[in-house]
Amino acid sequence: MPHVLVAGAIHEAGLALLRAAPGVTLDVVEAVSTESYAPLVGRADAVLIRTQPMPAAVIDEAPRLAFVSRHGVGFDAVDVAALNRRSIPLAIVGDVNSQPVAEHAMMLILALAKRALVLDAATRQAGWARRNGFEAFELAGKALLLVGFGRIGRRVAGMAEAFGMRVLVHDPFVGAAAIRAAGAEPAAALDAALGEADIVSLHVPLGGDGVLIGAPELKRMKPTAILVNTARGGLVDEAALAAALAEGGLAGAGLDVFAGEPPPADHPLLGSDRVVLSPHSASLTRECAARMSVAAAQNILDFFAGRLDPALVVNAASLPPAGRRQMQA
Repeated sequence: MPHVLVAGAIHEAGLALLRAAPGVTLDVVEAVSTESYAPLVGRADAVLIRTQPMPAAVIDEAPRLAFVSRHGVGFDAVDVAALNRRSIPLAIVGDVNSQPVAEHAMMLILALAKRALVLDAATRQAGWARRNGFEAFELAGKALLLVGFGRIGRRVAGMAEAFGMRVLVHDPFVGAAAIRAAGAEPAAALDAALGEADIVSLHVPLGGDGVLIGAPELKRMKPTAILVNTARGGLVDEAALAAALAEGGLAGAGLDVFAGEPPPADHPLLGSDRVVLSPHSASLTRECAARMSVAAAQNILDFFAGRLDPALVVNAASLPPAGRRQMQA
């Protein structure tokens, strides 16, 4: 059985599963940084990794490495090409976090629409008269543009419908009929949809083109609109966003993810009262943390037992032949 390196703090439920497996040994590094776990990869047969990068240089220092399990669904920080060169599979956890991320996106939307943080601060500082500024707005009747209509986007759509919102969807990979069947309106042209939306919420992976919402896209949005990103840092040009907020080109923004994490102390968005921020924590509820840790740990045990679900492997060509045959079947 394998020696497993757990790189990053995970819920005890996943650690307990690994510790209970006969013959499995562990190294656990709670710090979420490449430097903290890199010295231990040389003796690892498998790595369970959180959000820190796993570059080619680290993979090259792991001669025994046979499998990588991501504690989550994104894998932007893992050098998949380096894994492929050695036929090392990389697995994700599947649909364990769509509900909390969708809830978090709606929380950011509500906090921005109701100016929750600003009014909370005013109340605590004897600024009772702030109530007469009529800064909040209602969600009913507003147009929500979902960029991406996977599991998370669909859940947000359902929540938005309950608030009486009009839901627009831009997703080139989902057919118009499927979008309409879900009660939403297809928006084939992103530029036009940005100009129509009162709220824009991002639910797509980070693609090869990098920034999805930059200065040109922000200029197309209404000055009363808000932007929410619970997907991936790098999708939004943060400097352009800060400028748009400062110049009144946008009413607010909610970010759970950043291009560089954590953001530096002088990041321009940290000082804006038009922004609601969280530390890449949308999926980190008590319930989801347990589900993710168990799923990521179970993937390791299943891989070495020859029963890993190939649908969870992002680089299927690296699976042993039996696993590839199972996927093709």
